[in-house]
This record gives sequence, C-alpha cells and structure tokens, in this order.
Amino acid sequence: MKNIAALVLISSIALVSCKKETTKVTKFDPKTGKTITVEVPADSVAKVAENPAIKDSAGVYTQTFKLEKGKTYPLTTYQRDTKTMTDPQGKTLNGTSESTDEMSFTVNDIKGNIYDITLNLIAKRNSQSADGKTIVVDTKLPIPKEDDLKMIWNINRALTGNKLNMKMDTKGNVISITGFDPIYTKVSNAVGTIVKDANQKASVVASLKESFNEKVLKDQFNKNLTIIPKKGVKIGEKWTSSENADPNGKIKVTSNYILKSVGNGIAEISVTGGIPKKTEKQAQGAITHSLSSELAQNGTIKFDQNTGWITNQNIKVVTTQIETISDGKQSQSMKSVSNSSVMVNPSAK
Repeated sequence: MKNIAALVLISSIALVSCKKETTKVTKFDPKTGKTITVEVPADSVAKVAENPAIKDSAGVYTQTFKLEKGKTYPLTTYQRDTKTMTDPQGKTLNGTSESTDEMSFTVNDIKGNIYDITLNLIAKRNSQSADGKTIVVDTKLPIPKEDDLKMIWNINRALTGNKLNMKMDTKGNVISITGFDPIYTKVSNAVGTIVKDANQKASVVASLKESFNEKVLKDQFNKNLTIIPKKGVKIGEKWTSSENADPNGKIKVTSNYILKSVGNGIAEISVTGGIPKKTEKQAQGAITHSLSSELAQNGTIKFDQNTGWITNQNIKVVTTQIETISDGKQSQSMKSVSNSSVMVNPSAK
C-alpha cells in the first residue's frame, strides 16, 4: 500500500513539474466577428522587442520598419495559375503556368529615418504545362534549346544578377529607386544576340521599360510592403482598398483586410474580396453575345512584428468567365475557370 501511495505521489510531482507555463494571445475570431483571448504555451511565443515595428497604442496598431544595417531581407514572389476551359460540347482543356521572381533587400545604411537599400534581382523562373508537356525558362538553368524560348531566357537572364539602389523611410514609403539604365543596356545587348533587326530590338527594350521602371516598382513596393493603414487599426477592424483591373478603370478589384492578430512575433492580416459578377451583352440582329466574369480572393498576409517586414503571403484567387452566343432558340457557351495561388516568401508551393 505504501508503495502505491509513493507511486501516486511521484506521479503527482511529475505532472506538476511537466505542466508548462502559458501566456495569453489576443486574436480575431472570424466565426463570431469578435476578439478573443486564448492561452498558448509560453515557449511557443516568439520574443518581441520592447519597441517593435508593429505595435499598439491604446489598442490601435500601426506599422513601421525597424530594419538592421548589414542584414538582408527576402522578397520572393510566386504565382501558380491553373486554367480549365470548357467548350460548348463539354470538352475540357487544362493548363498550368508558374512564375517565380526572387529578390532580396540589403540594408547598407540608416541615416535618420531613411534606409539606403540595395535591391538584389536574383532569379526568374517561368513554366507552362499542357497536354502532358512542360516547358521551363529558368535563369538558374542553361538556355533552352527551343528558339522561341531563347529570347525570353536571354531577357530574363539579363534582368537578373543586377542591383538597384532604393531609398525608403521607416514608414515604408519608397522615396526612390535608381540604377535602371545599365540593366536596359544589358538587356538590349542580350536581345541583339538573337534579334538583328534594329527596330525589333528597340521595340523589345521599349516594352521592357514600360513594365520595369522606377514608377512601376515604387507602386508595387508601396502597395505590398505596407498593408496596415497609416492611421492604425484595432484587432478585428476591417479596411478596404481598390485598384483598377482594366486600363479604363471601369472594373476595380476590391480587397477587404482584417487585422486578425498581433503577437508571437507575427502580425496576421486576412484578405477577401475581388470583382463582383459583371455581365456585358451585345446584340447584332437576332444574335446576342454575352460575357460574364467575376473574381474572388481569400488568404492571409503575415508580417514580422519586430521588423515590420513581410514574412509570408498566401492568397487564393478564383476567376470565372463565361462567354455565350445565342440566337434566341439555342445557345453555346465557353467557360474558363482559373485557380491561382499568389504567394510571397512561400514556405511551400
């Protein structure tokens, strides 16, 4: 009996000694729409600096940047699109495309509230798969054998392995990005090895300049590096932004954000929204042509609480388009559905 009692006592001591300390974390519960507090193991909570980049004042969180001189911060973007097309007879055709842009930002110096940063353009990869065949253009691999892919590889290879200089303040405002001209020259020389016609070569370089310039990159980084509004938001609070989905600005993509949680070294934001279903019709005699389209997005964005830098983004986007032709008696439809994954710093693809 004494032995049994001793065993019970030892078991009790073991249970007490194994009991882990816990800490409380505040999160937004999307099911109830309320802010809740949950207990998690203390050793699972990352250390947060006394004065982190993403911090609250009276429950209102703001985002700044606290980057360290000499450190490099990754920004790799990855997108995977799987498109399914269904013809009027019900036959389907599937295709998948992937693209990866690998970049990083090295902090050279900090003067006042201005960062001097080297933007490293590291690598680019594109692939397309359909009918059991896959073609890949990867700057880390040798030039493809196919003639029509050599041009893409040459341009991408000329674009990568380069550096740009960026000035950004501690609030995430990109002030300037310089160093494009040597890259344009490098691309022009690379194109010249394949394209001998001067006008065609100039057209390729001009097209590149329209999509790869200071304004385009500034807009991209200002939009992606800082998500939390300057005024700040509370946990569970929602805010909305919109951008043009077409050149005329008639169609806009709406993004709804909610600050889900801040703690454990991470600020997590949920993203929903898209483009509501829109149908356009045109009639010519007895024939009516209609086109309906819609886009829905859903996912999360995570930022490092201490530095303010984006650690991960994973957003699913579904685009549906249906084209119908009718003479009033019968109709035929072509349907296209695209499922996309848009990631930043993906841990897995």
